[in-house]
Amino acid sequence: MLLAAVGGGAIWWYLYRHGGSDELVLYGNVDFRQVSLAFNGSERVAEVLAEEGDRVKKDQLLGRLDTSRLRPQVAQAEAQAASQRANLARLKSGSRPEEIAQARANLDSAKADAANARIQYERQSDLALRSVASQRSLEITEATSRMADAKVAANQEALDLLVAGPRIEDIQQGEAELHAAEANVMLLHQQLADAELKSPVDAVVRSRLIEPGEMASPTRAAFSLATISPKWARAYVSETQLGRIRPGMKASVSVDSAPGRPFQGWIGFISPVAEFTPKTVQTEELRSSLVYEVRVFVDDPDNLLRLGMPATVRPILDNGETSTARQ
Repeated sequence: MLLAAVGGGAIWWYLYRHGGSDELVLYGNVDFRQVSLAFNGSERVAEVLAEEGDRVKKDQLLGRLDTSRLRPQVAQAEAQAASQRANLARLKSGSRPEEIAQARANLDSAKADAANARIQYERQSDLALRSVASQRSLEITEATSRMADAKVAANQEALDLLVAGPRIEDIQQGEAELHAAEANVMLLHQQLADAELKSPVDAVVRSRLIEPGEMASPTRAAFSLATISPKWARAYVSETQLGRIRPGMKASVSVDSAPGRPFQGWIGFISPVAEFTPKTVQTEELRSSLVYEVRVFVDDPDNLLRLGMPATVRPILDNGETSTARQ
């Protein structure tokens, strides 16, 4: 609130004290983006690897969750996927030559048994006609012959199945089960990756909000980062001076902590909407004053600018001269 009041007072002083001057000097504050980081999982925090004020790089590890219960689940899922993969490979490979050869041998044996049973039945039929064999013996040999024929049919079907190989539906089912197992592995690996919190940008750690042993969650911020680039000075220009500036126009930005060392920049944004300023002043005279927000982006390779610093902006006007404030 104090910063807003001071900035608002400076804006009012400029707009109403220097409104008729040919100079154009804008006042505002240094601003840049801030990032609130949270773990993408709910687990106990194992490590916190950054402190306030640390300058971190993109993808630098900031913290890690406990994964002692997650890693066995990953190993189990990988084993299940390997089993499904082997099962699908077996289905696609079809029957082995040895299995087909065995089935052919079983069929030949069944045919031989059936032929022998048929001969026995025919012999018993002949003897029964001559009343040498009993009706009971004839029925037994007939049943034996039929059983042998059925065994031949069963072995023939078994051989045909081995030669044809697995059904396409079985292969499709095996593929679906493998995809499900592999998706589960990917999900668990992603959970392992989410256990590590990394910086998304080059930044400075503003706040460390979690400690080892605490419970993390996606709704609880673990770090607050301030981006190193881009940085800009947020200033305001009156409607009467709005026509003197344009996007892309070069400007210099100076701060009290670096006297005599202006930062080079350019106007990157001019608000299309007017607003009342200063917002904390409610007199009738100032309530009708409209200004437009201007953002002047600056180069700060040495990271000297800090969030909220008062800044003075001097646009380089179209006549090529840099506005300078009167002393």
